[in-house]
Amino acid sequence: MIAAIGINGEIGKDNDLLWHLPTDMQFFKDQTKHKVVIMGRKNYDSIPPKYRPLPNRTNIIITRNEDLEAPECYVCTSLQDSIELCKELGEEEIFIIGGAQIYDLALQTLPIDTMYITHVDAAFPDAHAVFPSFNVEEWNASILSEHPKDEAHAYSFVIKQYDRK
Repeated sequence: MIAAIGINGEIGKDNDLLWHLPTDMQFFKDQTKHKVVIMGRKNYDSIPPKYRPLPNRTNIIITRNEDLEAPECYVCTSLQDSIELCKELGEEEIFIIGGAQIYDLALQTLPIDTMYITHVDAAFPDAHAVFPSFNVEEWNASILSEHPKDEAHAYSFVIKQYDRK
């Protein structure tokens, strides 16, 4: 899984990000490039059309709408179906990229072994979407990078890798 969260787990508002952090966006691109990304339909819709599908990735959208048309993307009606599709495609490294419902379902039902979480040093009380809580005692956390607030980044943040114990 890969996500950026506020200090209270906030991830979005009105189907959009709460911040613009170019260094974190580059980290996301570098980690997911040439990999599978699985996302919910609302998350897919939140991606600006000029970036859809996410380039250099196998894009899988989970939706209840079996008739959804998303050019150059796979559409599945369940998280389990998307995992089966990955197996059929021979894909081994898969990234769950959101939104909140998909993160929660993945944490409950999949053997997630690694999470990359960017911890944004700010609270967003009007957020509509929140990353699911998880027991940090079940994970080994390591800091991959720390970034201060600067001209290009309105908030400081820390990128951590969590590996299941």
